[in-house]
Amino acid sequence: MKRSYKRIIGSRLIVTALAVLIQLTWLWGLLEFLAPYALPINIVLTVLAVLFVLYVASKRDEPAYKILWLICILAFPLFGAILYLGFGDKKTSRPLHRRLEKAVAEIGPPKAEADAARELEQESPHMAQIFHYASRLSRYPVQRNRDARYYPSGEAMFPVMLRALEQAEKYIYLEYFIISEGKMWQSILATLVQKAACGVDVRIIYDDLGSLTTLPPGYAEYLRRRNIKCVSFNPMRLFLSGTLNNRDHRKILVIDGKVAFSGGINLADEYINHIEKYGYWKDGGFRLEGPAVQNYVQMFAEFWNAFSKDPLTLPDSCGSCPPEQGDGYVLPYCDSPANRDAVSNHLYMELLGQATQYAWFFTPYLMLGDTLLDAFVRAAQRGVDVRIFVPGVPDKKLAYRMTQSFFRPLLEAGVRIYTYTPGFLHAKACLLDDEIGMLGTVNLDYRSLFLHFECNALFYRASLLRDLKQDFEETLPLCKEITQQDLRKALHSRMLDSVLRIISPLC
Repeated sequence: MKRSYKRIIGSRLIVTALAVLIQLTWLWGLLEFLAPYALPINIVLTVLAVLFVLYVASKRDEPAYKILWLICILAFPLFGAILYLGFGDKKTSRPLHRRLEKAVAEIGPPKAEADAARELEQESPHMAQIFHYASRLSRYPVQRNRDARYYPSGEAMFPVMLRALEQAEKYIYLEYFIISEGKMWQSILATLVQKAACGVDVRIIYDDLGSLTTLPPGYAEYLRRRNIKCVSFNPMRLFLSGTLNNRDHRKILVIDGKVAFSGGINLADEYINHIEKYGYWKDGGFRLEGPAVQNYVQMFAEFWNAFSKDPLTLPDSCGSCPPEQGDGYVLPYCDSPANRDAVSNHLYMELLGQATQYAWFFTPYLMLGDTLLDAFVRAAQRGVDVRIFVPGVPDKKLAYRMTQSFFRPLLEAGVRIYTYTPGFLHAKACLLDDEIGMLGTVNLDYRSLFLHFECNALFYRASLLRDLKQDFEETLPLCKEITQQDLRKALHSRMLDSVLRIISPLC
C-alpha cells in the first residue's frame, strides 16, 4: 500500500496544533506573571530584535532572502527570530554538512583527467577561466568530453537507460528525488533485482520527501530484502527541523563507471508520458561516457558514505578513452546548501555576463534572487537575445503564480518569455552562443539554487549542444510568447506580485 499522504500530514498537524495550544496556554500564564514588568521587557526585546536584524543584514546571503527574513523579524521580533534560527539560517544544514565533509575527506578529491584543464586553457583561455571558477567552487574537475548524447524527452532516454542497465557487470548506482511505482520504475526494478542476484553491486538513494506519496512505507527495507542496498535520504520526522528544506534533488544513474545519465527526469511514469498529469510532460536528459563519468561516481559515493552505514569504496574509473575521441569539454558538478557559495547561481550569473549573442533557458519554475535577476536584465539590455521557456500548464498553481510575478521586470528589460502550450515543461537547461551550455537538475528558483542538493554538467564545444539547440528551436513553435500587453493588471494584482516576489524564497 502507498502511504496515505493526507493521514500522515493530518496526524502531524494535530500534534503540532496541540503543541501550539500548550505553548499558548503557558505563555498566557507567563504574560500574566510578567505584566508588571512589561515596559523593561519590551525594551529588552526591541534591543535584541535590532541586534538580530543587524546580524541577518550583515550575513553574506542572497538579498531577497535577507529582506524576507528582516521583514519577518521586524514584524514579529521573537517569533520571527525563532523561525529564522530554525529554518532560515544555513547553519541548520550543518548536521548534513558535517557528515558530507567526513565522507569527502575519507574518499579524497575527485580525479581529473591528465592535461584536460591545460588543453582547455590553450584552446580558449577565457573559457578556461570560467571552468576553473566552476571547478574551484564545486571541487569537481574539468574533463575531456568523450561521448555525450542529449535526449529531448523522458520517453526518448528511458529505453537507452534500460539497455545500459542490462549490460551492467560490476555496479549500478541510482540517486533520484522521486521514485514512483509504475511502468517506468517496475521495468528498471526488474533489471536491478536480476543484476543483484548475479552479484552486481546495486545501490539506490531516494529522497524521502520527494517520494513520500509515491512509495509505500518501509520501501528501503523492501529493496534490501531483494539484495539492493538502499538509503532513504533525510527521512521525514514527526517534528519539523531546519534540514527539512535540504532535499536530495539530484538525478544520477551510473553503471560500471562507463556510462552516466542525468537531467530532469525522475523515475515516474509522467516523466516518460506513460500517464498524463499536466498535458505533455516536456523534459530533457543526457548520457555521458568517458572520464567525466567518474565525477558522478564520486558524487554518489560521497553521498552514500555520508548517509549509509554500509560504506562504499570508490571504484576505479572504467571510462577512459583514447584522446583522439574528444568532443569538447565537460564539468559535471554537484551543488550543496552547506556551501559558502551557491555554485549554480554564480555560474548562471557568470555565463549571462559573458554572453554576446544569445542565452536561452528551459526551467519549470522562475523565482530568481535579486543578483540573478539583475544578470538576466543586464544581458538583455546589452542586446543579448535572452529567452526563458516556462510551462504553459502548471503543476503547482502557487509556484506558477510566483513565476508570473517575475515576468514584468524581465520583459521590461527585453527578455523574451515563452510558455510551453502542450503541457508542463520540466527540463532544466541553458545554451549560450552555440558554444557553452548547462544541463542537469537545477531549476531557476530559490529552492534549487540555494536549498537543495543538485547536480549539473557544464559543456563547452560539445556536439551535444547542437542537439540542445535543435530542441530549443523545435520547442519554440509550440510556445506562446508573453508580452507586456498580457501583463496589464489591476493595482491589487500588481501589489500581489510584489508580495509574491518577496516570499518566493520560501516556496
